Amino acid sequence: MALATTALSACGFHLRGASELPFKTIFLGFPPNSPFGAELARNLRAGTDTQVVTVREQAQALLEVVGQTREREVLALNAQGRAREFQLRTTLSFRLIDQAGRELIAPTTLSARRDVAFNDAQVLAKESEEALLYRDMQSDLVQQLLRRLASVQALPPSASVSSSPVTALPVIAPPVTASDGTAP
Repeated sequence: MALATTALSACGFHLRGASELPFKTIFLGFPPNSPFGAELARNLRAGTDTQVVTVREQAQALLEVVGQTREREVLALNAQGRAREFQLRTTLSFRLIDQAGRELIAPTTLSARRDVAFNDAQVLAKESEEALLYRDMQSDLVQQLLRRLASVQALPPSASVSSSPVTALPVIAPPVTASDGTAP
């Protein structure tokens, strides 16, 4: 056991700890009863020092949900023409802005998909499996979203003006030559 622990620590492996996000407060733009929003808020509270606020004006960062979908597509049919295999997909489109409206993360779409076999004799079991797969995909998307939030660069200072003046440099055009290589 000690040898395995030493080997894992020597290769750089360590357990995922609390993430450090570049903002202290965030507003989540999900509907009030959204399971996705609830899971994201729970993960933010448990794994970061960032507070989830319910008032937009109190947040340093605002997560705007552009769209969220769940899809189910038939992949294969049996000899009788009934669905034998489905592909489940879920997507989340979002963007992250600061209080001033500056985009911290451009509109982004995250997606997850799972294939599930279907059997007419096990309809209830397959419905339960489908619900579990959607919940699993939701958790995957929450983890992807948390990694995206953690990758945001530090927030720009609000309304701070640089003390050093900015001077424009003159633009020097390259010399013009004729198509035969001689000067005009």
